[in-house]
Amino acid sequence: MNAFLNKWYKNHALVYKILLFLGTTLFIVYLFPKTGKFRYSFEKGKPWQSENLYAPFNFAIKKSQNELEQKKLEIENNSPIYFEVNEDIELKVLSDYILRFNQTIKDSSYLNIQNSDLFKKGRLFVDELYDKGVLDQDYSYSDDRPVILATSNTILKELEYGSLYELSELRQLIEDDLDSYVSLEKRNKMISIYFDVIKSNITLNKSLTQKALEEELSKISSTRGSIEQDQLIISKGQVVEDEQYTILNSLKSEYESQVWNTANYNWVLVAYTLLVALALLMLLLFLRKYRMEVFLNNTKVTFIFFNIALMTLLTTLIISYNSQYIYVVPLCILPLVLKAFFDARLGLFTHVLTVLLLGFIVPNSNEYMFLQIIAGIVTILTVSELYKRANLFISVGQITFIYIIAYFAFFVIHEGQLTGLKWETFGLFILCGLATLFVQPLIYIYEKIFGLVSDVSLLELSDTNTKLLKELSNKAPGTFHHSLNVANLAEASANEIGANSMLIRVGALYHDIGKMKNPTYFTENQSTGVNPHDELSSSESARIIIDHAINGIEIAKKYNLPDRVIDFIRTHHGTSLVYYFYMKEKAINENADIKDFSYPGPKPFSKETAILMMCDSVEAASKSLKEPTSTKINEFVENIINKQMESGQFLNADITFKEIQSIKKVLKHKLANIYHLRIEYPE
Repeated sequence: MNAFLNKWYKNHALVYKILLFLGTTLFIVYLFPKTGKFRYSFEKGKPWQSENLYAPFNFAIKKSQNELEQKKLEIENNSPIYFEVNEDIELKVLSDYILRFNQTIKDSSYLNIQNSDLFKKGRLFVDELYDKGVLDQDYSYSDDRPVILATSNTILKELEYGSLYELSELRQLIEDDLDSYVSLEKRNKMISIYFDVIKSNITLNKSLTQKALEEELSKISSTRGSIEQDQLIISKGQVVEDEQYTILNSLKSEYESQVWNTANYNWVLVAYTLLVALALLMLLLFLRKYRMEVFLNNTKVTFIFFNIALMTLLTTLIISYNSQYIYVVPLCILPLVLKAFFDARLGLFTHVLTVLLLGFIVPNSNEYMFLQIIAGIVTILTVSELYKRANLFISVGQITFIYIIAYFAFFVIHEGQLTGLKWETFGLFILCGLATLFVQPLIYIYEKIFGLVSDVSLLELSDTNTKLLKELSNKAPGTFHHSLNVANLAEASANEIGANSMLIRVGALYHDIGKMKNPTYFTENQSTGVNPHDELSSSESARIIIDHAINGIEIAKKYNLPDRVIDFIRTHHGTSLVYYFYMKEKAINENADIKDFSYPGPKPFSKETAILMMCDSVEAASKSLKEPTSTKINEFVENIINKQMESGQFLNADITFKEIQSIKKVLKHKLANIYHLRIEYPE
């Protein structure tokens, strides 16, 4: 049991990576749509590249979306409209007409027969109105639209909408009916009567009309014709025209629905799992071969896998909602984030693998993958110094422009013309660009969750007005000045060999914060001329000097400095010797233990930490130079760095002899400028 536990403990990091690998694979496969994948790729207007295609089984030809929309529109324009008739209205109107006519037309100068004819004409007009019906309001239906008049669920008559009367046209109807039959006075009176008594008697029955429309729409057939098994669909080299394109899409749809059934479900699932696992395995192998420091850090590996899973999740959610919005997903956030925390090569590699995975689930996968890979390359090439806000806006603008250019090119290739260009897709690309700007707060969130460090955080830490650096300036002003000088030397050296200059500057500013605990025991802070080491033994003095690295780590953790910065505090002396006190002790005790006078380490394990060790030693020792000349400075720098190399301080650092020589050159040049001679001014 103990042996098993020991083995588990030794390999727990590897076990975690395996579990993370399996979990991410299963999660991504779970997100994939439950459908098979058609093995042929085809585009409208392009030649068929595969062999002659024969129908593998009987299937129906599905109508295109345009055909279905046209049929739907036709039904919507021709489906009957149901109106409810109120038969009581007509009786009420006739009663009111008789009453109002007798009240209004009562001039005795007119003969009774004249009045009687006028009355009959008016009565006939009312009968004609209500024979068809008077609408309660004006509707925007065409005149030939079929109309059904009903009452109490009983159909009364069928006619066209144009034969119904609208209240808005009532005046014109009255004037046309009366014409020159009566005098102007009588006409006005009759108009007044009509307007008083005529009321609408039919109203739209929305529920019945909608029900009838839905019934008609439900009868729409989604297919037209069929293809028999072994029938030739398309020949090799034949251009995919409208009809072939429709048939191929029908076959694709039918194939995918048939493949992903109960019988083949497990096999297709296994196939998807293998492909996803293969892609993620390539990522792990890349990390192990080229980014070992990332591979060994489980938090960083988890972070990378989390981002891949997140982008897959966002894409599948958008596809399930509406695949037309696929380009709204800001996929370029992935390389941006990974470049901010790691490097451009890892960011691009991960981005390409993620795009390949998404190619299984997106429509027009070839087009999609080309667009996203090109956009990812542009992201890597353009985005630098992300902490500068202007750079991000410029890069996002360039990415959006590339999206638009590539989409425009694809559209012209597919259609051969500009007619029908979907301008709204350009709007989706702009939305994608705006969403990409969210990378700044996202980086901050990731820093807090995963404990990573970006250039933005480094920029904040490099501010000398931070609480910790102010405290260092007050308690140990000499050390603070030394740190500033080291930071300048280290930054210049990093720029020379292409190392992370921002990171090394921050590391240099904080590398000696441990001296705040006992500032007067370090010569740069001894302003009174009193050296407290005179009252201590050599071993005690060495212990205080060595402890400044350990004290620095404790202070850094207290102020929540990132681990990447703490690494500089931990390694800036490596396993070097406190030479002065060791030789002093050895003078009186030949059996002095060298381990008591050596820093605990570890040795520098990166270019940046190695550069800091060189710059720190050179800058500190340069204060002992008397009457510095160019020759003295050159020999001085060579001696210090060569001794560090001989003691094996850079064996764990990924730094070459050529780079060390370049650093020496920079240090010599900088020190020569610092210690240049001035002319003697007359008193």
